Amino acid sequence: MDTIKVAIADDHKIFRKGVILSLRPFSNIKFVQEAENGDELLQGLAASQPDVVLMDLRMPGKDGIDATKKISKDHPEIKVLILSMYEDERFVYHLMENGANGYLLKNSEPNEIRRAIVEVMEKGYYLNNFVNRILLKKSHARQKVVPSLDSEITLNDREKDVLRFICMEFTAAEIAKKIEVSPRTVEAIKDRLMERFGCKNSAGLVFFAVKNHLIE
Repeated sequence: MDTIKVAIADDHKIFRKGVILSLRPFSNIKFVQEAENGDELLQGLAASQPDVVLMDLRMPGKDGIDATKKISKDHPEIKVLILSMYEDERFVYHLMENGANGYLLKNSEPNEIRRAIVEVMEKGYYLNNFVNRILLKKSHARQKVVPSLDSEITLNDREKDVLRFICMEFTAAEIAKKIEVSPRTVEAIKDRLMERFGCKNSAGLVFFAVKNHLIE
């Protein structure tokens, strides 16, 4: 696997150094930037050019929420993994719908952080049990709402297949083999769905699909 360049933004230096040290055994992960807040992170992106950012939420100056939205808008190729102490589902849902590619708690094991970094590069998102529980809860809450035919979302068969396999965590290349099209076609369908539903990345698309019961 190619080396994955990672940046970390957290105002606690000891925590930053601890994360970097804990991931040192994984030779395919290279830290290219450290930042104490969102402003410092954003200012250094052009020079460091990370593939993935590990983002704390509460920081002085520009916090992780605003920094995540800014990266999603100006640098959509960079994946953002939230690494926070906040377990509040409102943070999780808001961040995942506004550009984050995954949400981890700070007590996560180094192996999970490493797995999340690899998966967001391969699939565009990382969903762990913590996030899945929130998705399930939101899905159940929506089932209590009376459906409206005026807001019904329709998809053609190919769009349904691509969306279903994305939610099953298959890569574009794997999906292409399953439905016998080119990876470029899969990416085009995914991009079209993201634009149609107002999603910023694959993680947002998965959230939208579950929230609106577009997959079985």
